[in-house]
Amino acid sequence: MKYPIQITVNGDPYELSVDPRRSLLDALRNAIGLRGTHRGCDSGDCGACTVLLNGRPVASCLVLAVDADGATITTIEGLAQGDRLHPLQAAFVAHGAIQCGFCTPGMIMAAFALLEEHPHPTEAQVRAGLAGNLCRCTGYAKIVEAVLSAARSIDAGNG
Repeated sequence: MKYPIQITVNGDPYELSVDPRRSLLDALRNAIGLRGTHRGCDSGDCGACTVLLNGRPVASCLVLAVDADGATITTIEGLAQGDRLHPLQAAFVAHGAIQCGFCTPGMIMAAFALLEEHPHPTEAQVRAGLAGNLCRCTGYAKIVEAVLSAARSIDAGNG
């Protein structure tokens, strides 16, 4: 049996019919076709699938799509304005914080939520804000630098 849900993703409304066991991650990737949110561990441990659900970062692999009915969701695709990258996305590129890129969407979404709450974060706040996101390539230093740089850029009015 499938259930109808209505969600708004990156500003666009969607009406879906979903299996009650289907995750929000599956709905985003397969029903809507947004492949930027990555499937990692399927247990909420890696952060690769992080999206904003009503403005709060969540592991979309742990949220059932039916539980997102009526929600507003922002994915990595929703941050850029056309061809213009969001300052966080641009900072990740500029600071070499992307390497293999698998964790990048989740890292950026977690960082986005952090900057919404703490526009002028300390390095410790950035590290704490990204604690649920695993990266096997960068050692985190470049990621932290990118988030701090983006915060300065946004503060300077480049966001």
